[in-house]
Amino acid sequence: MKPLKLGVLGSGRGSNFVSIQEAILAGTLNATIEVVISDKPEAPILEHARKFGLAAEALPVSKFKTKLEPEIEEKLVSILKAHDVEWVVLAGYMRVVKAPLLDAYPNRIINIHPSLLPKFKGLEAWKQALEAGESKAGCTVHYVNAGVDEGEIIAQSEVPVLPGDTAESLHARIQVAEHQLFPAVLRKLSGAS
Repeated sequence: MKPLKLGVLGSGRGSNFVSIQEAILAGTLNATIEVVISDKPEAPILEHARKFGLAAEALPVSKFKTKLEPEIEEKLVSILKAHDVEWVVLAGYMRVVKAPLLDAYPNRIINIHPSLLPKFKGLEAWKQALEAGESKAGCTVHYVNAGVDEGEIIAQSEVPVLPGDTAESLHARIQVAEHQLFPAVLRKLSGAS
């Protein structure tokens, strides 16, 4: 089986990216990360990528908070294509994906979201679950479409909400589950059982 050629998009610390790259280095995930791209030039994910010796690129700064201008998203697609990326992995990427990227990678963009979708879409889903009095929370890997956190669900991992949980403690446990689930989903996509 040939390895999955991944392009990783992230806006923040990059802990999910690190878990994927560590699975690749450990030989438990048949994939290569061809490029890591951030919409924020100062995002720690880019520094993590460079420490691993991977290509790391920052997009031009957008004037919008939740999406990119079409010309910036076109540049994003051109970077992914230049690196021969086959699958796009959103790992803490805080932008709504639009037509240029969706059209370039149909059914080949996946995201991880910190809730048991379809519940609690959007930002800070763990806080939404806590405030709603849920007994369980978790994370979901899903295909990306034009809706926010609405694409077809690939896999989920449940995390119990414990008595006395704070938003921070619940989010920390969800992140542990994310770091296991994301590489596991990519293993399945690579054809491994």
